Amino acid sequence: MKKLFFTVLGLLFVVLGFAQQRDPKAKALLDEVSAKFKSYKSVMVNFAYQINNSAGKVLSKKTGTVQMKGNKYIIDLGSNKIISDGETIWNYDPAAKEVTVNSASASDNTITPQKLYTDFYSKDFMYAMQKDDKVGGKAVNKVVLQPIDKSKPVSLIYLAIDKATKNIIGATIVEKSGNRYIYSVSDFKTNVVASDANFTFDASKYPGVEVIDLR
Repeated sequence: MKKLFFTVLGLLFVVLGFAQQRDPKAKALLDEVSAKFKSYKSVMVNFAYQINNSAGKVLSKKTGTVQMKGNKYIIDLGSNKIISDGETIWNYDPAAKEVTVNSASASDNTITPQKLYTDFYSKDFMYAMQKDDKVGGKAVNKVVLQPIDKSKPVSLIYLAIDKATKNIIGATIVEKSGNRYIYSVSDFKTNVVASDANFTFDASKYPGVEVIDLR
């Protein structure tokens, strides 16, 4: 109970500390991260993530990879895959033997991998610098962001930015419910050869899969 109290109190101080501000130092750093990412032809990231509830209990743990090229991406979580060619998003669930298909434009409010590394913050968030830290032995700058629109399910986003490379190597997304989605990057490769054909879902390669088109 004491741990939960101090967690809630800490979040309250962060929220009050914003005072609807856009910290120039935070913006300069985020702009640098965005420009650096946009200079890459493609990116391959190995990551781990876990979901904690408001009491700090771990609800789920997974590892995966994400490959990005332009506005295209593939999120591979072992068997489950999320694939997008920039216009369409395919979410493949092998356990259910189905793939759901959505228009990418219908997910404009979703923070895609590319948005996280580029300029998703520019219009919809306030942001401020936090105290520098270390993540996995690497010196990082830390930035906290808060949505301007208070109706959003996300209350805060914390980013850890490698001081040497200016790449994001950690992110924590805090929902209003108190759930936390914690991401950490173990490997970040740039300009990896990636064919455009990889960023579409070919149902013929998955016999028996049911296609549920929600567009």
